[in-house]
Amino acid sequence: MPIKTIQPRRLYQQIADQLRGLLDSGEFGPGDRLPAERELAEKLGISRPTVREALIALEVEGRIRIKVGSGIFVTDPSQQNGRKESPIEGPFELLRARELVEGAVAEEAARQATPEDIARLDDVLGRMERSLHPSPQTLRLDRDFHTSVAGILGNAVLVRFIGELFDERINPYFERLSSYFENPTTWSQALAEHRIVRDAIAGGDAAGAKRAMQHHLQLSQKRFSLNFGEQEDLAYTA
Repeated sequence: MPIKTIQPRRLYQQIADQLRGLLDSGEFGPGDRLPAERELAEKLGISRPTVREALIALEVEGRIRIKVGSGIFVTDPSQQNGRKESPIEGPFELLRARELVEGAVAEEAARQATPEDIARLDDVLGRMERSLHPSPQTLRLDRDFHTSVAGILGNAVLVRFIGELFDERINPYFERLSSYFENPTTWSQALAEHRIVRDAIAGGDAAGAKRAMQHHLQLSQKRFSLNFGEQEDLAYTA
């Protein structure tokens, strides 16, 4: 018998397995509405972001459909695509990792930045401001900004690493999550946060640059944590 690699199971994957079992057993049938995200989190004793990652995994599989303002509904089996593989890391875990790593990178960038480096950041920010979001172009420009900050350190390994971290979000799970929460307003907010990072780096404020980068990625997590469930749940988070 061939030996298979044992893959670790993140908590959100375990929750997805549990919910998938309820669907397979007929506990919830096609068209049924699942408990609201808040209720699921309370019953399972876990955070809402973890529940959200599990629900996104099930939606990408075609097992459920999330209708903003209405709830989470079980789909007809004919609409399911059979996908069951999901990334080991969830979107929130990725953003937390970026917060730690890129905060340190921005801190050092503020100590080393030259006028040419700042001009490069300004060029990217200018193109970001002229772009309509969401689109593949804005995603590339967002990536360019973060790798340009890393590029200030003159270390190709760091540039590649920051780029690879960013590219982890290019998967069906992160894309589905983004589809609910990214819009021109969130793009404007993120652009303003990028400018604060740029200004701290340009001013040689190492502590401020670290704080600004971490705050930007914390706010990214917060934007993805806004409710997408039922109207009554919206009131809960107001």
